[in-house]
Amino acid sequence: MDLVLRPAQAGDHPAILALNLASEEMLSPLDAAGLLRLDAQSAYHRVLCEGDRVVAFLLAFREGAQYDSPNYLWFAARYPRFLYVDRVVVAESHQGRGLGARLYRDLFDFARGSGVDAVTCEFYTVPPNEASRRFHAGFGFAEVGQQWVADGRKQVSLQVAKP
Repeated sequence: MDLVLRPAQAGDHPAILALNLASEEMLSPLDAAGLLRLDAQSAYHRVLCEGDRVVAFLLAFREGAQYDSPNYLWFAARYPRFLYVDRVVVAESHQGRGLGARLYRDLFDFARGSGVDAVTCEFYTVPPNEASRRFHAGFGFAEVGQQWVADGRKQVSLQVAKP
């Protein structure tokens, strides 16, 4: 079955929350009210669907969003124009099929079309997320900083790529 990439809609939120929950150890928790707030602030929120089923999503913010994530705020203090990848999730059943790469290619197209010259993200180095490190390196991301988050329990590598 073909996969359709489209903007996220309110009806997708239960599936997005379920995907986030399944990957929560590498993301931050998210509830329905939080997703509504993030969706309203997002510059890019798209899903990949197989039929009616959401199998992946990516949520990103531009500078100026009212978002209190310490990682977003780190980039906001240093980059005047950027697109921050807050979270990207692919259903376990669909991993290894290039869905994350498809979302990132679309995101980079969106960034270029929006005149953004920095796509930013982070991934955990403590605990290590080697798969994310390799994935992001493949898109040209490079480390520009590190910080401890989650009350000092996790460390992130802060990354930037040119779209």
